[in-house]
Amino acid sequence: MEQTTYVLEMHHITKEFPGVKALDDVTLKIEPGKVHALMGENGAGKSTLMKCLFGIYQADAGTVVYQGREVKFHSALDALRGGISMIHQELQPEPHLTVMENLWMGRLPKKGGFLVDYKKMYEDTVEVLERLKLNLDPRALVKTLSVSQIQCIEIAKAVSNNANVIIMDEPTSSLTETEVEYLFGIIEDLRKQGIAIIYISHKMDEILRISDMVSVMRDGVMIGTWDTAEMTVDKIISKMVGRELEEYFPPKTNQPGEVRLRVEDYTSIYSNSFQHVSFELRRGEILGVAGLVGAQRTELVEGIFGIRSCAAGRLYLDGEEVRVKCPMDAIRKGMALLTEDRKHSGIFPVLSVGENIYMRQYDKASDFGKINYKKCNQIAREGVEQLNVKTPGIRTPINNLSGGNQQKALLARWLLTDPDILILDEPTRGIDVGAKYEIYVIISKLAQEGKSIIMISSEMNELLGVADRIMVMCAGRKTGELGQKEFSEEAIMQLATQFA
Repeated sequence: MEQTTYVLEMHHITKEFPGVKALDDVTLKIEPGKVHALMGENGAGKSTLMKCLFGIYQADAGTVVYQGREVKFHSALDALRGGISMIHQELQPEPHLTVMENLWMGRLPKKGGFLVDYKKMYEDTVEVLERLKLNLDPRALVKTLSVSQIQCIEIAKAVSNNANVIIMDEPTSSLTETEVEYLFGIIEDLRKQGIAIIYISHKMDEILRISDMVSVMRDGVMIGTWDTAEMTVDKIISKMVGRELEEYFPPKTNQPGEVRLRVEDYTSIYSNSFQHVSFELRRGEILGVAGLVGAQRTELVEGIFGIRSCAAGRLYLDGEEVRVKCPMDAIRKGMALLTEDRKHSGIFPVLSVGENIYMRQYDKASDFGKINYKKCNQIAREGVEQLNVKTPGIRTPINNLSGGNQQKALLARWLLTDPDILILDEPTRGIDVGAKYEIYVIISKLAQEGKSIIMISSEMNELLGVADRIMVMCAGRKTGELGQKEFSEEAIMQLATQFA
């Protein structure tokens, strides 16, 4: 075969699911020692293409050429043995095992044919960690490590497989800025060793900084590949969405009214969590909540919603004190909470889109105690239509939808309860720029209709673009509030690091 400069080539890959053509004649070529960004809106086909490469899916048509020869991986194990590794967005280590046991899981070195050779496993682990310049104790339990350190273990595992190609899917979605810098240093070392990185991310600044090449997909089709040096944020977005995106945020036309929710002195039972937090939320207002990792923002709203126990604090709705001891109390009081982690505490992955939407409506869709599924399906269709959820049908497994459409389905579930107060915890995490704008429009429309919204976000530009007012937290305490005239990234950061 003709000598190639590419370590990996995917030619004319096609994949269909019932009612959906997920990949349509896609070609992708990867050079060794390069970081190749793969971008596109949720549902563009990025994950499906990588799963076809990694042996999780079998393509209906097309070929894969790896290191100059045609290959066909029938499973993820095949791909790993072949020298291709994939680091998934949702890390799933075994927390009660050590670093080295996680690193060599499924391929533990043996002595005497059946006994685990812990001495060799330790030595091999030290060798891999030193190669990556990782300062980790091989015998440390994974549950004692940070998210970024666990991410590094996954990279070490890939390198220990002698991988020539490593796929990284949203590797920085849960990392702090310092941890991101650490990860980028490791990626740079891998690049120098000639290892190719396929880097999937929605974070434009990361893509422009870390990648050498950018490929963009849209609706299952490869739009093109460019040198990163030729690209800008606006150019990438226009390729992704197929049009110029003139506005990143909808105009603020809501008019906040009287105080609807008042939180006084909310304090966790744990001393290292939220302490003595007080704030107000007005009718038709979008209150942004900013803070760095560890600020205890999620813990605070979970305390308000009755998920976490509080040692002190009072809650007032429309001027009347209420007690919320559990989530059902909060729901009965007209509150709703869209959780931070839609995969583990939001969607029910084994159920359909319709079942995920109407599951809180069984009481309204029952006739004399018997569930009327015709009514349930009608409720689900209304939710899909109201939020423009892109799905082949309400019976489609929700796991088949893109992240943005899963998020809209979850919003539909809560909006069907007609809440007065909607708490959104990282509502656009892992969602592409086009889907983000749709979520922003929905949030803005709800505020215009008089809904009161608390929105937690780790993206400062998102809070600045969507919120009417921003409350900032640091180390479990409220450190200040900013009105729109005071909005700036500098002002937020100053308050977010007050106790740092």
